[in-house]
Amino acid sequence: MMEQRGYFMSRSSKESDLVTVYTSMGPLRAEVIRSKLEAAGIPVLLRYESAGLVIGITVDGLGEVKVQVPRELADEARSLIEPADIVAEEEEEEPSLP
Repeated sequence: MMEQRGYFMSRSSKESDLVTVYTSMGPLRAEVIRSKLEAAGIPVLLRYESAGLVIGITVDGLGEVKVQVPRELADEARSLIEPADIVAEEEEEEPSLP
């Protein structure tokens, strides 16, 4: 359980109280975003399928990681996620040409 800004979050938090502010293909980018938001005092929950994490597959949504925050802090969280974070994610997905 984590407490930041007077919010208590646990795995049992109601889904209706959380909103997705970022979706990543794989855990690395999601962890960077989580660190950035937690440094600003915003509690974060990462939601993902465990099979994608264990097997390391990021195909067809299996490796998708959703970054979720309390509804009241969603706008602030989105403003902290820089366009550079989103561009970097898109660049990682594009195959490089020889």
